[in-house]
Amino acid sequence: MWTADEIALLCYEHYGIRLPKKGKPEPNHEWTLLAAVVKIQCPADQDCDTPDKPAQVTKEVVSMGTGTKCIGQSKMRKSGDILNDSHAEVIARRSFQRYLLHQLQLAATLKEDSIFVPGTQKGLWKLRRDLIFVFFSSHTPCGDASIIPMLEFEDQPCCPVIRDWASNSSVEASSNLEAPGNERKCEDPDNPVTKKMRLEPVTAAREVTNGAAHHQSFGKQESGPVSPGINSCNLTVEGLAAVTRIAPGSAKVIDVYRTGAKCVPGEAGDSGKPGAAFHQVGLLRVKPGRGDRTRSMSCSDKMARWNVLGCQGALLMHFLEEPIYLSAVVIGKCPYSQEAMQRALTGRCQNVSALPKGFGVQELKILQSDLLFEQSRCAVQAKRADSPGRLVPCGAAISWSAVPQQPLDVTANGFPQGTTKKTIGSLQARSQISKVELFRSFQKLLSRIARDKWPDSLRVQKLDTYQDYKEAASSYQEAWSTLRKQAFGSWIRNPPDYHQFK
Repeated sequence: MWTADEIALLCYEHYGIRLPKKGKPEPNHEWTLLAAVVKIQCPADQDCDTPDKPAQVTKEVVSMGTGTKCIGQSKMRKSGDILNDSHAEVIARRSFQRYLLHQLQLAATLKEDSIFVPGTQKGLWKLRRDLIFVFFSSHTPCGDASIIPMLEFEDQPCCPVIRDWASNSSVEASSNLEAPGNERKCEDPDNPVTKKMRLEPVTAAREVTNGAAHHQSFGKQESGPVSPGINSCNLTVEGLAAVTRIAPGSAKVIDVYRTGAKCVPGEAGDSGKPGAAFHQVGLLRVKPGRGDRTRSMSCSDKMARWNVLGCQGALLMHFLEEPIYLSAVVIGKCPYSQEAMQRALTGRCQNVSALPKGFGVQELKILQSDLLFEQSRCAVQAKRADSPGRLVPCGAAISWSAVPQQPLDVTANGFPQGTTKKTIGSLQARSQISKVELFRSFQKLLSRIARDKWPDSLRVQKLDTYQDYKEAASSYQEAWSTLRKQAFGSWIRNPPDYHQFK
């Protein structure tokens, strides 16, 4: 029906053809990460959720994002007009929300075909049954999914262990990845030291469904099934390696790929010990910042949340009978562990129960492609040879949505590229996917629907601010509260005064 390589190739082609040069890395000097959401339409008589059954499907990229950075907490704004997190996965998801808003507008105004059909309750819509969405990322998500065991026959990609990393804010890792010894560089092993490992071929697409893990892509080493006990937050990667039997023969885990994402306050911390015991797995983490801590949860954590609450967010849930879930996640060619991906995205929430109607922990398919993103750090490093200067991440983030008006949005430091200090606060200094602009699009959708056709959640009380509308999505808020109580109790939430804009 569709393969991981087909999804990756479609996204790479879309990036090359549909996205302009503006916002892309400078050749031979910069790199970036890519993420996208792909819509798959299946024949009416076929099960759209099964990738290996022969059937003709239609695939279309509906949102795309690039980026590697996020802002520190001191730069956050209460007006909702700055992007706090510009990692590619987050940009792609916010771009997807733009697409969903547009599709809801088409459905509500009956102007064109939409991905939505009327639900059973007044004012509510649901996704057509012949459609699914697949998420693509050129690299493993930062945070828990990037803590990957390293076997003794592999080159060592990690920086030397600095024992006071966890406590000394003066050596806080850079989400900009520019400092020679920063932690995100440790997390991303596409550096010259790992060239030998990087260039080894990996096997074809791998899949895990509901905990049945099959493969870890270090060369062509096979792994056994994951033990039911691996989701414990107190399990080190040494323990993970022992229960998954990933090491062939006498090979053993000697270290891990490291993530610069910090454990959140209230969670058990990393040990910081040299070697494979450096990290504890299964923990909530925040993205690093350049001296200034961020309040942005890691992409591993955010994607795990989407797998329970859906990708639509609280606002759009007002109009939906059920959440919009991803059916699969495809990762491009990079250091990768099937077990780490399953643990990070689904395993930590597998015991969450008593969710509101329509919500549930999804059996997410997780696959890897053999195709490398040409502007990944790994690919650029291999091509640049002895080019002068350092290889650095691209400072811009690109958002693209399948919408008719202003589909493209290029930002830097959370604002549209080219924004000056004088223009900050003006309409032109807002990204199309900032909170305030998505809220404005939501309000525009409301204005085009007769009030007597609004869903009950929007008519029972007077709503004014962004926070009011979010809190009024009662089923979503109940699901989020349940998820926090049962799995993500230490999740960092922004204070309400950051959501009081109108």
